[in-house]
Amino acid sequence: MNEGSVQSSRDTGREVAARVRGLTKVYGEGAAEVRALDGVDLDLGAGEFTAVMGPSGSGKSTLMHCCAALDEPTSGTVTIGETELSRLNDKELTRLRRDAIGFVFQSFNLVPTLTAEENILLPLSIAGRKPEKQWYDSVIATVGLGDRLRHRPNEMSGGQQQRVAVARALVARPSIVFADEPTGNLDSRSGSEVLTLLQRSVREFGQTVVMVTHDPVAAGYTDRVVFLADGKVVDEMREPTAERVLERMSSFAAAAEV
Repeated sequence: MNEGSVQSSRDTGREVAARVRGLTKVYGEGAAEVRALDGVDLDLGAGEFTAVMGPSGSGKSTLMHCCAALDEPTSGTVTIGETELSRLNDKELTRLRRDAIGFVFQSFNLVPTLTAEENILLPLSIAGRKPEKQWYDSVIATVGLGDRLRHRPNEMSGGQQQRVAVARALVARPSIVFADEPTGNLDSRSGSEVLTLLQRSVREFGQTVVMVTHDPVAAGYTDRVVFLADGKVVDEMREPTAERVLERMSSFAAAAEV
C-alpha cells in the first residue's frame, strides 16, 4: 500500500462519514519545522469503528484534532459528511462541533459540580435542545448507568465516569464520535467496559467512531486499524486482533531501527 493513502470507500462500498485529502500540518519554521501530518489521504467509513495507531509523534492525535475541527491544518481538506471544514467560519465550526461531532477524551472532561445526567445532557442544554426520549433511554440503558444518574463524578469510578463521557458524546446523535485514548486512564476491566460500549454503539446504533490508541488490545475491538508513521498513513488492517496489531506494530518498530 502506498504511503499517505488507504483503501477507498469505493473499494469497500461503504458510505463515508469523513474524508481527508492532502492533509498537512506543519509546526515551526526553518530548522525547527515539524511536519506532524504530511499529505494524508483517508476515508473514514460510516457505521464503522476505526482505530488510528502509530508511535509517539506519528501524527495520530493531530489527525484526529484536525478531523474533529479542534485544530486547523496547514493545507489539505477535511470533509464531514458533505461539509468541508475549511469553508466554515468560526460560528459555523462551533455549530458543527456541537451538532455533528461527539468527543470522548482520556481525562473524561466531566463537570465536577454536575450529576451524571446533567453532564450527559450538557451539550444539548447549551444548544437549547431536549433529548429524544427514546434515544436517550437507549443510550442510558446501553451505558448501564441508570442507577448512577444522580451521582457526581467524585462518587463514581473511573470506568463509570468514562461511560458518562461516552453517553454525553452519543446523546446528541452526532455524525461521528472521536475518542482520544479513551481507556488511557482506566484499569483493564473498566477499559474493556468502555471499549465494549463503543463497539456496541457502532454495531447496534450504526454510530461512526474513530479512536486514537496505542493499545493493541483496544484496537482489537475495532473494525479497522489505520497505522501512521512520520505523519503519513503507512498501512491498514481490517478485522484486527490484538495479536495481529501487536505483530504489525513490532514490524514497524523493527523497520524504523534498520
